[in-house]
Amino acid sequence: MDFELAGELKIGQVGIANLRIRTLDVAKLTEEMRGRVQRAPKLFARAAVVIDFGGLTRTPDEATARALIDGLRQAGVLPVALAYGTTEIEKLSEALGLPLLAKFRASYERDEQAAPPAPSIREPEPATVPAPKVAKAAPAAAAAPAASNVAPGMIQSAPVRSGQQIYAENRDLTVLTTVGAGAEVISDGSVHIYGPLRGRALAGAKGNEQARIFCREFHAELVAIAGHYKVMEEIPKELRGKAVQIWLEDQQLKIAALD
Repeated sequence: MDFELAGELKIGQVGIANLRIRTLDVAKLTEEMRGRVQRAPKLFARAAVVIDFGGLTRTPDEATARALIDGLRQAGVLPVALAYGTTEIEKLSEALGLPLLAKFRASYERDEQAAPPAPSIREPEPATVPAPKVAKAAPAAAAAPAASNVAPGMIQSAPVRSGQQIYAENRDLTVLTTVGAGAEVISDGSVHIYGPLRGRALAGAKGNEQARIFCREFHAELVAIAGHYKVMEEIPKELRGKAVQIWLEDQQLKIAALD
């Protein structure tokens, strides 16, 4: 039986801020968020925020979580979900009536599972693998799947206009023209912009801290690498309108003019 849907549901790439709680001090967290909203109201006022309790040793009780949600709302943002689905947090999300976002949970699970195997696989090989086996090119065979997953960079030739979002998954993004105010470009690799950047640019979206942002004319509302961000109000005035590069160093976002 054919019928017309009253609403069409689509799943897309949505930019949502992730607030990772490091110290469960409701008053301090509220004040910090209020300060962010006051410094950059166009970016953070009424922004959707995912609350991430995954960095705490204990899951907060329902009363504390509700107090934090109320505080964040008073500060000017809108908590919409919880991140990182441990059993305790799943129960907390049900009690609060908030969804869990699997995107953030999956990201942490990948990190936790991927980190331990590296030393155990690579370090013993030189001592335990006989020389004749080198001729069989075992390292090359292991590297082949990784190489096949590398996609060519994405090129955006048309201007990115206000309200648009361009996402380059598992690759670099090159924008040949303008990124307008209110527009957003995101890449899991690096971002190269050959025109003015007036909107937002986010590199290393899946946590790649080696990613960089290169821009010919810098007027950005926000730039971020692997979740570390700066807004225009935090950027030295002498860099505005300049050609710049942006990178991470010791967990700090660095911005410098290009020679």
